Amino acid sequence: MRFSTHSWLVIAALFCTYFIWGSTYLAIKFAIESFPPLAMVGLRFTSAGVMLYAWLRWRGHPTPTLLQWRGAALVGLLLPVLGNGTVTQVQLHVSSGVAALAIATVPIWMAVCASAWGHPIRRREWLGIAVGVIGIVLLNTRGSLQGDWTSALMLMFAAACWSLGSVWGKHTAMPSGLMGAASQMLCGGIIALIASGLLGEAWPQVVLPRAWAALVFLIVFGSIVTFSAYHWLLHHVRPLVASSNTFVNPVVAFVVGIQFANEQVHPMEYLALAVILAGVFLVLTAAPPAAKASSTL
Repeated sequence: MRFSTHSWLVIAALFCTYFIWGSTYLAIKFAIESFPPLAMVGLRFTSAGVMLYAWLRWRGHPTPTLLQWRGAALVGLLLPVLGNGTVTQVQLHVSSGVAALAIATVPIWMAVCASAWGHPIRRREWLGIAVGVIGIVLLNTRGSLQGDWTSALMLMFAAACWSLGSVWGKHTAMPSGLMGAASQMLCGGIIALIASGLLGEAWPQVVLPRAWAALVFLIVFGSIVTFSAYHWLLHHVRPLVASSNTFVNPVVAFVVGIQFANEQVHPMEYLALAVILAGVFLVLTAAPPAAKASSTL
């Protein structure tokens, strides 16, 4: 069986979103052993945004307009800062696998957010949302989230912000192609650095070698490579395929956390994983067949 160049690119992009994004939760855990959460988020996304933006300008992409920068700042606030930043803060207290599992509810939240732009929630989506809520309740009964409703609510807030930003980004002025991703990361990173300073986060005097390594991994692979791969998938495959990383990331996060950080997983967390992913599956498969996407980045 011969694969076309397009097929190989799809496989490579899916590999990135499945396994690199799944492992970023452990990388975050290692990075915040030295860096304060918001400062780390700021360094990660500002660095990634600057590098991607500089490369795109060198390639001849136009500078975003003021209106596009405003849209990028809004989405950057919702995604890198309130979305990823909140997850990073919570990972001071919970395992990387549990953080990834809670964020697996993003497609459920996206169905809710999309309804604000005239996309009614279907019966199958309502069923998926109900199943997902049951999974979150189970997740909070045992394991590292047991009784920790503050962390659970913060993770739900992060998932909701990421979903709102993802949906809102399609309805606001935004630079085209990868310049949109670069501007969002750049704006979000700068906002996170400003918030870190205002909140008085103390910069570390000594940074562990694995914290530096984790930060570099997050900048290069977790942000530039994988975010670009995800963006490419959104323009070349069906949305269900592009979002299929939702099913794999929590599993990868569990395995990587157990293997490299000796994280303990309670049997109830495995049950919650199965229930939440069942809810996500119901939501993702409820959408009607998507129209053929444009291949222009």
